[in-house]
Amino acid sequence: MGKRDWKKQLKADPTDWLLEPDDPGVRYLALRDIVDADEKEIKAASRQAHREGPIAKILAEMNPEGYWVKPGSGYSPKCHGTVWSVISLAELGASIEEDERVATACFYYLEHALTRGGQFTGSGNPVSTAGCLQGNMLTSLMDIGCRDDRLNTAYEWMARTVIYEDLPRQLNSDGLDAAEGGPGPFRDLKRFGPQFACRTNKFLPCGWAGVKIMLAFSRLPVERRTGLVERAIKIGEDFFLSVDPSTAGFPGHRTGVPDKRWWQFRFPSFWGADILQIAEALTGLGYGNDPRLANTLDYIRGKQDEDGRWPLEFIDNNHKMWVKYGSMNKPNKWVTLRALRVLKRAEE
Repeated sequence: MGKRDWKKQLKADPTDWLLEPDDPGVRYLALRDIVDADEKEIKAASRQAHREGPIAKILAEMNPEGYWVKPGSGYSPKCHGTVWSVISLAELGASIEEDERVATACFYYLEHALTRGGQFTGSGNPVSTAGCLQGNMLTSLMDIGCRDDRLNTAYEWMARTVIYEDLPRQLNSDGLDAAEGGPGPFRDLKRFGPQFACRTNKFLPCGWAGVKIMLAFSRLPVERRTGLVERAIKIGEDFFLSVDPSTAGFPGHRTGVPDKRWWQFRFPSFWGADILQIAEALTGLGYGNDPRLANTLDYIRGKQDEDGRWPLEFIDNNHKMWVKYGSMNKPNKWVTLRALRVLKRAEE
């Protein structure tokens, strides 16, 4: 298949459904990512999406200083805090160019959660960082248009944790070790192990963290990828494509079997991941035509209904969301948009 006929993968074309005017957020992203509309139409739709719908609702809850609910690094409360609000805005297509409040939120978060050493911290201390948080925030900040130079340091730190070479054993409050000239006191860094391993997963490789990390690497232009980043991407490739990704049979499952949520398509993604997000990360890194991904793409295609729509099968703490994204196990525009993006990119 070529780029022009990627929709042959669909049982029916859901584009008109996604373009319905009563859902300005979905409509904007469908025009931008699926229809490839002209710039003027996309700009008008973006403006409307920032003034109506989910983006507008979340921004209306932001403190003028740039945080949600309470000041600080913003990890809590889940779903409502700054971390989750920024992630939500990114998945909804918010842009710093469209609304200055988005830029304010970016700057606030970087000032309060990113250390000099490049770690995003959920508690104010860099030893509490984790791969899933690092990947989530780099993806989200890149998606909303943040191009702060400090993100380069954050990418390098993330790559070091994946490769697990020359990683410091202790960090100070700035995220620096003694070799980098950082003054004490120092605290032990106990979160990481090689190949996405983390303390939360009993130091076994964490597939969810791996997805978030690979997704963040996919957002980094090729010309900006250092040798360290390229090595980390290769490790991620070996991790996810050493098995059939549609089976989620990656190393590191604490119970010996994969979590059933891998096969439940979700929106927003937040701290969990699904098979669809694996495909998003890998197609974004150029593996769309890799035969090792073929079964995964077949699995995604197989979840569509006769109208070419995908259902919402999982949502984290729906009652705590700023907005509602649809009913469980019903055709869902946001999930359908996610699936169409992946299938389209895989054929480009």
